[in-house]
Amino acid sequence: MQLPENIAGLIQAQNEADSTAFANYFTEHATVFDEGASYTGRGEIKQWIEEATEKYNMQAKALDFMQTGAKGILTVEARGTFPGSPGVMHYHLDFENALISSLKITG
Repeated sequence: MQLPENIAGLIQAQNEADSTAFANYFTEHATVFDEGASYTGRGEIKQWIEEATEKYNMQAKALDFMQTGAKGILTVEARGTFPGSPGVMHYHLDFENALISSLKITG
């Protein structure tokens, strides 16, 4: 599957535990919604992904990606140290140019 460069880079940064690179795929004031909490801005997003990586040691494999205009849905197979692993997760994305302005993760 051919992914846009920003989506492929996001997955690579997550899998390589590169929180700085991961956060740089987001706008300066982006928001992430995950596990009932929200994180706003690159600093909070960087901290969130660092903590999630340490807690769950998650690796993601893209299964599908669809984008219509400024909205997209990335479906991933997630493996890690969380209940139900491996599992399928959906990343609901809003874009501002090529950067992510909003990410909501559902399972």
